[in-house]
Amino acid sequence: MKAEKQIIIDEILERINASPFVLVADYTGMTVPEFAELRNQLSEQGAEFHVAKNSFVKRAAAEAKLPEGIGDALTGQTAFVVGEEDVCAAAKILKAFKKKTNKADVRSGTLDGALLDAAQIEVLADLPSKDALLAQFLGVLNMPAQQLVRVINEPASALARVLQAKADQG
Repeated sequence: MKAEKQIIIDEILERINASPFVLVADYTGMTVPEFAELRNQLSEQGAEFHVAKNSFVKRAAAEAKLPEGIGDALTGQTAFVVGEEDVCAAAKILKAFKKKTNKADVRSGTLDGALLDAAQIEVLADLPSKDALLAQFLGVLNMPAQQLVRVINEPASALARVLQAKADQG
């Protein structure tokens, strides 16, 4: 039986190590269809929702060298969310699901080795999506180039307007 437990712990450890973030949520009262709905929403964003025995997750978290405070959130009926991409998208989905069903309350998490409390995860959920942030960043980078092109083209445009006005006068 000990070998089977170690296999489960190793699998959890592999998932934790492959993810830049881990979110811990309470799943008390969730039904099977709600689990399926939440898992589907998370999988669309590259995240996974897993349920495992708290002691197994604590051991895997300790082996992964996650902050010690993450183990404090692993009490009662808890699940963990891991993913390879956007922590903000996963946090948004959990927040929306909590608002809709009053279930899946996020307790704690880690992001790149730093411990996050529920309030910090809520802030992450309120951030724009990764694509929106990239679009804003590209807009900021592109703005000086657009202004430079306008400044360079202005003398020629002004000359063309003067010539056009002269041509219209006769």
